[in-house]
Amino acid sequence: MNPEAKPICAILVHVADVARALDWYQAAFPQSVRRHLEAFEFQFLDVGGICLEIVAADEKVGSGASGSVVYWQVDDLDAAVEHFTAIGATLYRGPIDIQSGLRMCQVRDPWGNCIGLRG
Repeated sequence: MNPEAKPICAILVHVADVARALDWYQAAFPQSVRRHLEAFEFQFLDVGGICLEIVAADEKVGSGASGSVVYWQVDDLDAAVEHFTAIGATLYRGPIDIQSGLRMCQVRDPWGNCIGLRG
């Protein structure tokens, strides 16, 4: 393992409508940059050096809340929740108080996947 590499390089999000979800996630993470791999005809979002890969749900991996949740650090949890719900996410769990005056919660995207927010 390269000690200088970031420990997380990509996150796959499984959805029923990849094109619509790419647009939604780009609105959810406005700092993201859309990238295109021509050799594979594949688009993904670069969010601060992490590849957010929106892929088709299938019989092996469906969409929805059923497993691991990635938490994104935010400066203002209330503002982040307001932003996500304004574009169609729903509050799923929390917010709850955690250590050092921080709070966390989960919102669900339009395909039922959980997005963790912590700040």
